[in-house]
Amino acid sequence: MNLGGKHDYPTLKQLELLLALVQSDGISSAGAKLGLSPSATSHALRALESALGAQLIDRSAPGAPLTYAGERILPLAKEVFASMQLMKSIARSDADLKTGQLYIGSFGASGTLRALPPILKSFRQKHPGVDVHIIEKPEEQTSLDLMEHRIELAVVPLPKLELETQTLAMDELVAVLPDGHPLALQDVVQLSELMEYPFLLTRAGSKPLIYRLLLKHDLKPRIAHELHQITSILQYVADGHGVSILARLALPDAIPGIVYKPLTPTTQRYIALACQNSNRLSPVARAFWNEAARGN
Repeated sequence: MNLGGKHDYPTLKQLELLLALVQSDGISSAGAKLGLSPSATSHALRALESALGAQLIDRSAPGAPLTYAGERILPLAKEVFASMQLMKSIARSDADLKTGQLYIGSFGASGTLRALPPILKSFRQKHPGVDVHIIEKPEEQTSLDLMEHRIELAVVPLPKLELETQTLAMDELVAVLPDGHPLALQDVVQLSELMEYPFLLTRAGSKPLIYRLLLKHDLKPRIAHELHQITSILQYVADGHGVSILARLALPDAIPGIVYKPLTPTTQRYIALACQNSNRLSPVARAFWNEAARGN
């Protein structure tokens, strides 16, 4: 037996044999409990000792009791098997969707407040033991978290050619005006006219879309403030500090003192649930993915 140098890790079968040994009256009876022949039992025990680099049983004593090293290793072997049982239990629970954790990324209010809630409601009714956590970050960070496997699912604006997606909603940019503003009297607001007034630029989820829109039409807004929170922008608009452009799905249905108006040219976007590969999702994530598909 090699008691020094480099060794392989013991196998679960070898550790199981060690546990059987302390519940038996000898090596042969321990092996028989596991369906092993005497020679296979002896070979497995010697392989275990070789892997650990220590003699674990006293073969010269009646019943082959554990040595000092064997006694010290025994509790650790029991922990290994307890962990294995816990692992199987968790896997079965996840497969049955009785318990579990699911982390979903979202790029902003349009996804968090509008696209996700109907799916969350139906999913939680069917799987109340699963904890779903929504993590809201900017679009680029949400996509990165998905690509680097920190999350399994994410709500993102399309297109995302590198991801598998299913469309959840259509969104569009609208003009956000104080009640009584000259442009609020129009049915549709010209984008170029909106740029004539102090502009409140969002730093939230629709910022890239707004930038692309302005760049496409070679327009430069008179930026008065850059604000991250939509509630801050709405309050500033209501107080008459400027006008803004925001995604319609990110906005409340109605706010006193504020008017939403369609823009021309119209700018739409589609919001989708995304993953890297739906065939490789965990059972919990797969169930949420399927729930979203049923709602479309």
